Amino acid sequence: MKTLLLHKWVAVLCILVGASSYGMLSPTIKLAFQAGVTEGNVTSAQVTMGALIMWFLVLITPAARRSPFTGPWIKQALIGMSGLSLTTIFYNRTLSELDASLAIVLLFQFTWITIVMECIADRKWPTRYQGGAIAVVMAGTILSVNLLTADMSRFSAMGVVCGLASGFTYSLFLFLAGRVESEQHPFLKSAWMLTAGLVVIYLFYPPVFLIGGAPETGSLVLWGLGLGLLGQVIPTVAFLIGIPRTGASLAAMAGAMELPVALIGAYLLLGESITGIQWLGMGLILAGIALSELKHTEGDAKSLS
Repeated sequence: MKTLLLHKWVAVLCILVGASSYGMLSPTIKLAFQAGVTEGNVTSAQVTMGALIMWFLVLITPAARRSPFTGPWIKQALIGMSGLSLTTIFYNRTLSELDASLAIVLLFQFTWITIVMECIADRKWPTRYQGGAIAVVMAGTILSVNLLTADMSRFSAMGVVCGLASGFTYSLFLFLAGRVESEQHPFLKSAWMLTAGLVVIYLFYPPVFLIGGAPETGSLVLWGLGLGLLGQVIPTVAFLIGIPRTGASLAAMAGAMELPVALIGAYLLLGESITGIQWLGMGLILAGIALSELKHTEGDAKSLS
């Protein structure tokens, strides 16, 4: 029992690490935009370099090289195309249209969307702890992004649509990643999903930087390395390790760690201020994560009729 509990909390820690890495992505992309890199080139370089890093890790990791190549390749490819690549496309577009704080709150709809997906698939009502966790996390989200006093002129229709779409596709990744079982090494699974996702990315944003077709080719490689690590390599590996052991619902709650990390990153990298209300919101998010874990002690979940 103690061993199982330890494995469970190691899995939660993996998800927290992945979410924190993804949280640092937003302010870093904003820095790239400030440096003059376009949205399309950032997106293409980010996923391309992320996939290359992942295959390099496969090559230098004996356990990954020995991992069986038999597996649910088609399902994993679809997760890479729908969950990973589309989230990157939609979220980067949102960041180009809206302030980082507004983009984050739209992406954060994944917290309740993922739980709804899992409840529908399992034909179970959310437990009272899940419901409470959703309410607490959403309240913390509103406070953390200072939404109550936000300037509504900062919104754009395209930004809102893409932000909500990124929340849905991110939920799709969390949901599907926990339901595709495989004996493959996480590095190999991640490399394959990212490679499959490149097909979608290149349809929208051809990798012109690889052939010197972009004026900022040299800097794009560097930006791609950093963004690929933060947005593709670390989160994908961490989530593929953690989600099968926690389930999508708890993963969605633990993934809420992304928001406070993103705000702290914006403070450190972009000089954005953090108010006392926002600190309170981040505290509520952490409380929501803890509350969501209590659902595993409640065994009276009711099946949908």
